[in-house]
Amino acid sequence: MLRNESIHFNEKTGTYTFFGSGILLLLIMKIAVAQQNYLIGDCKNNALKIINAIREGKKNGASLIVFSELCICGYPPLDFLEFDDFIQTCYDALEEIKLHADTIGVLVGCPAKNETKKGKGLFNAAFFLYEKEIKAVVHKTLLPNYDIFDEYRYFEPAFEWNIIPFMGKRLAVTICEDIWDMGNAPLYRINPMEKLLQQSPDLMINLSASPFDYTHPEDRKAIIKSNVEKYHLPIIYCNTVGSQTEIVFDGGSIVADKESNIRLEMKTFGEDMQYIQLLEDGTFDKDIISTGDTLPQMPLDPEFFEPSLNIHLVYEALILGLRDYFKKMGFSKAILGSSGGIDSAVALAIACDALGAENVHALLMPSAFSSHHSVEDATQLSVNLGNPYEVISIENIYKDFLQSLQPVFKDRPFNVAEENIQSRSRGNLLMAIANKFGYILLNTSNKSELATGYGTLYGDMAGGISILGDCYKQQVYALAHFINRYKKIIPENILLKPPSAELKPDQKDSDSLPDYAILDAILYQYIERRMGPKEIKDLGFESSLVDRILKMVNTNEYKRKQFCPIIRISSKAFGSGRRMPIVGKYLS
Repeated sequence: MLRNESIHFNEKTGTYTFFGSGILLLLIMKIAVAQQNYLIGDCKNNALKIINAIREGKKNGASLIVFSELCICGYPPLDFLEFDDFIQTCYDALEEIKLHADTIGVLVGCPAKNETKKGKGLFNAAFFLYEKEIKAVVHKTLLPNYDIFDEYRYFEPAFEWNIIPFMGKRLAVTICEDIWDMGNAPLYRINPMEKLLQQSPDLMINLSASPFDYTHPEDRKAIIKSNVEKYHLPIIYCNTVGSQTEIVFDGGSIVADKESNIRLEMKTFGEDMQYIQLLEDGTFDKDIISTGDTLPQMPLDPEFFEPSLNIHLVYEALILGLRDYFKKMGFSKAILGSSGGIDSAVALAIACDALGAENVHALLMPSAFSSHHSVEDATQLSVNLGNPYEVISIENIYKDFLQSLQPVFKDRPFNVAEENIQSRSRGNLLMAIANKFGYILLNTSNKSELATGYGTLYGDMAGGISILGDCYKQQVYALAHFINRYKKIIPENILLKPPSAELKPDQKDSDSLPDYAILDAILYQYIERRMGPKEIKDLGFESSLVDRILKMVNTNEYKRKQFCPIIRISSKAFGSGRRMPIVGKYLS
């Protein structure tokens, strides 16, 4: 609100007039932005959460409240959308919400039936509710069909575009991807904002469900800046927050004025509700909204791997991903194998932070090949974290296996078979305790290992969810240093000793894998940046090493297909976002 002004309210138009210092400005509307965490398919409780926010918005004098994409059913609902009963449940929730949209305009996301009977049966839609009626329905135009997205499987793209008139302003409402096709080589043939621009809108509003990856905050700001600069309009961007299995939504909803200044930047990795005052000239009331930095022009993808890039955001994403997975699935207790190595140490620290140390059980399972300091390091870690732990040696179990297999193995030399018996013995012990006490087994494999197949199926690859499966080994070390930023939680020896599976005498990861600095750099180019072998070699990497690494990645796809869900923190994680054939030949 402007200082030292007189205020007049016009009951007929519902607007305020501010007079001060010779300036006359109309407050067109107070807008609430509701950034919420939903549970996919729980339309009843999602609707209750939305209604509570509407009540709060009305109490605080908001004229309009904006929610995120498909907020009624949660995003992404996937094949739930193929059930007529599910769509009806969404509509029932929409009807309940509509009753509360009396004196306030409400923008909510919900699947909409395609009554034309042409094309697919549904639209991804935004419903504008006011005076207890559906005043307008906006259909999403650009349906992403890449990486983790598969919207074209379910939805028909929009074929008409109309602004929404409200309180003397013309709202250009779009849904997530509709504002993202701004590059020099657009993915789509139609730009919905270009269609809406022909109707002279005053304000852009985007309902979004935009997932986190550690380069995405910069991407998002650059896209919003591009839209504002291109269309010379202010924008309200409402993003969802929370984790849905492997996908983490970080919130970070943004309001920017027509000069590309951030006027509101909402909480990341948490629910939030904020208000803005839209003035008649398309600006926002300066006394209510703090002026932020001008939106920066950021590179969309780092050219080379940077292990520490936004590591604090990676940590927060992993915390939210794990916490929501347990909460939304109704789980409370976890177990993992604590080896005294860097991966299990970081996974344990994250789990304790996310779930509470008292709810995370660590099991130490030394063998004849385990070093003494590994047990000491793992023990000290649990003492530092305050989580319960136990020690069960697998030495006798391993010997029993070898004795039973001796008639078959005979005198064949020690190899990966004996190594994997140890890993699978540990997996059996972990699952036995998990079954007995109702724990969920947390997997501790990292992305470098998963990429190269450096793991044992049904052994250390077992688990209900993977904490670090989208973090390269160097990122795991960066996470460890971040965890230790205030005090030494992870013992120094874990950070300093060479990584080892300890499945044979004096074993080191470097016996089987290239140096992690080189390995991760090559994997990043192949997986995140989708560069082929020749392109990677042209960057200066040694030819035979590139061939060796890429062959390991491709021949171990069958292992990853049997792996548990991975909390996604990068632009290209293993899982639904990376679909590669198990049987195929791309590289010699």
